[in-house]
Amino acid sequence: MLNFRFAKDYLLHRFKAKTRHGVHSPFVYRLIDEVIYDFEPKKVYIEIEALRKQLLNDNRTINVIDLGAGSKVNNDQQKKVSDIARNALKPPRLAQLLYRLAADLKPRNIIELGTCLGVTTVYLQKASPEAKVYTLEGSPEIAAVALEIFADANVASIKEITGNFDDTLPGIIKELDQLDFVFVDGNHQKDATIQYFEWCLPKAHENTLLIFDDIYWSEGMKQAWNEIKAHPEVTVTVDLFWIGLVFFKPGRVKEDFLIKI
Repeated sequence: MLNFRFAKDYLLHRFKAKTRHGVHSPFVYRLIDEVIYDFEPKKVYIEIEALRKQLLNDNRTINVIDLGAGSKVNNDQQKKVSDIARNALKPPRLAQLLYRLAADLKPRNIIELGTCLGVTTVYLQKASPEAKVYTLEGSPEIAAVALEIFADANVASIKEITGNFDDTLPGIIKELDQLDFVFVDGNHQKDATIQYFEWCLPKAHENTLLIFDDIYWSEGMKQAWNEIKAHPEVTVTVDLFWIGLVFFKPGRVKEDFLIKI
């Protein structure tokens, strides 16, 4: 049933979504034309994908703590690093899109909720080398593997925080004077997603970008995405099906875009 619903949502999105040629907003047209649809190969992609390949060949078994998508209940599982890499890492096209979004925005700070094995984190850091990157992970042994990846990638400006997002995210937000780029992954429950959005709001500004992953993952995530879009402080959203982009642009007419990728 879940797969049927997801497939139906995907087909509806493809039917309704536009390309850049159907968009009349100069801001969103430029974003699509110069960032989202920039499919040119980049040397940095090759370097980071070598890290993915390394993880795909890593047959170590580690203990994975699943916080129940944000709950306080821990469920321990034994998994191979290679299996986690195969099933949980963002695919190259999405990780590289996140890279381009960060490179375009040039944020001073980046928050990633859901480090996983660190490949997307490296993409974000390489996109904006001057930014301070905070990456939050709930499972200590997964976080330890990510630290190895950061060392292999020779990135020094990443601060990894391990623990439940409910406990770790508020402190990071409090530490920063504003939020520039936030990628919300690793928790696919409606209430938690809305809570993280609301925590970020007081530090959002006109150049903030919030990105929500898996917005069609479940009915709850679809509801969360619709509530976020409807919030009065949100002026522009871009629904790419796999992820949703949220912008705060004072003075703009509120617009929501469905875009094909």
